[in-house]
Order: sequence, then C-alpha cells, then structure tokens
Amino acid sequence: MKSNSIGRIVAVLCLTFVIGSVTFSQTKGNLKDETNQSAKAARVFGEIMETPDKGIPQDLLEGAECVAVFPSVLKAGFIFGGRGGRGVASCRTAHGWSAPAFFNLGGGSFGLQIGAQSTDFILLFMNKGGLNSLLSDQFTMGADVSVAAGPVGRQAGASTDLKLNAQILSYSRSKGLFAGLELKGVVIKPDKDDMRDVYGAGVTAKDVLKENKVAAPESVRVFPTTLNRYSSRLARN
Repeated sequence: MKSNSIGRIVAVLCLTFVIGSVTFSQTKGNLKDETNQSAKAARVFGEIMETPDKGIPQDLLEGAECVAVFPSVLKAGFIFGGRGGRGVASCRTAHGWSAPAFFNLGGGSFGLQIGAQSTDFILLFMNKGGLNSLLSDQFTMGADVSVAAGPVGRQAGASTDLKLNAQILSYSRSKGLFAGLELKGVVIKPDKDDMRDVYGAGVTAKDVLKENKVAAPESVRVFPTTLNRYSSRLARN
C-alpha cells in the first residue's frame, strides 16, 4: 500500500512538471509572436519615415498623441469579414512613448486599393478624442471617431485645418506606394490574446497606453523605441 501511495505521488509530481513545462513553452512561443508584431510595425514606420520627401509630415507627427501601425493587412479580412490584420500602438506619456498595446483591425473597405493583396496602415491619433477611442473596447473609424486621409511630405503646410479638425489621420502603403487613405468603417479593438500573453490577464489598452500600470518586456519595446527616434516630445499636461 505504501509503495502504491508513493507511486501516485511521484506520478502527480511528474504530471505537474509536464503541465508547467508546456505552459511555459506556450508563453514563450506567444511572446515571440508579439515581439515579431512589434518589430514589423517598427520596420514599416521606419521605412516610411526614411523615404525622401514622401513620409509623414514631421509637424503632424509632432502633434500626434498616439501612433498605431498595422503591417501586412490582407484584403480578404475586409471582404469576407475575417480578421484583417494585427497591429501595435503606442501613446505619448510624461516619460516618453508608452509600452506597446496590441490591436486587431477589420471591416470597412479599401476603396481604390481593393485589389491590393497586402497593405500597411499607419494611424495618427491627433487629439484627446482620438486617444479616447484607442482606449475603448472597440471603435469604428468614421462613425465613433472622425478620420481623414493624411497628407504626405516633410511639412503639412496648407493642411493645418486638417491637423486641427481630424481625430485620426490615416495612411497606407501598398506595393511601394505610400499615401493618405480615409478608412471609414474600419473596426479596431484590442487583441486580448496578445495583451494577455505580454502583460498578463486583465490588462487593458488603457492600463498600457495611458496609465503606465505595466512595464513592457524589452523584446516588444522596439516599436516605441523607433517612434522616439522620429519624435521625442512628451505628453502635454
């Protein structure tokens, strides 16, 4: 009897070890995925800003409170209602760009870019209204928040009124062409799986982007680090 009890205890301990190992392995794998998302978003933003005279105007970037990048969004996600793409966002805080939060994008229409197989999207959230939409459970561009096609070039110039009035400025890059695109009807909401993998259960976009309640693992900080290279302004009081 005693030997049977010892056997059962050993079996339980072994099973506990196996389950723990699997859980740890899954967490590491998931974090690798989010690290890749942050790296892709950083690469897209850097490539666009380094394009001579065709990037996002510097004065508009300086005015933005948050930036979100959705790399390689597939048109099938829009046409058939599946998940169009995944992206990363960061907002200005009193200490610099926030830890990255992870989002899904879907719905809406590509407009003239309906034939594109894969498109990169960049969104500038220009004021408190735009920021608040990003902190919500989900929002629809053009319905819950105003959106306009962002101008391209080193200076916004005559687009001052656009900068003051639009809550979000949107851009797209497809097949090498970078331009402003008005993304009406697009739905954006936090990716709860990615957020859980990086920060733990129950952490919201507001916790990450606005309230600085969590610290990001170094492996996913490449996106806010890249934003800081092009605009280091701190959040306004």
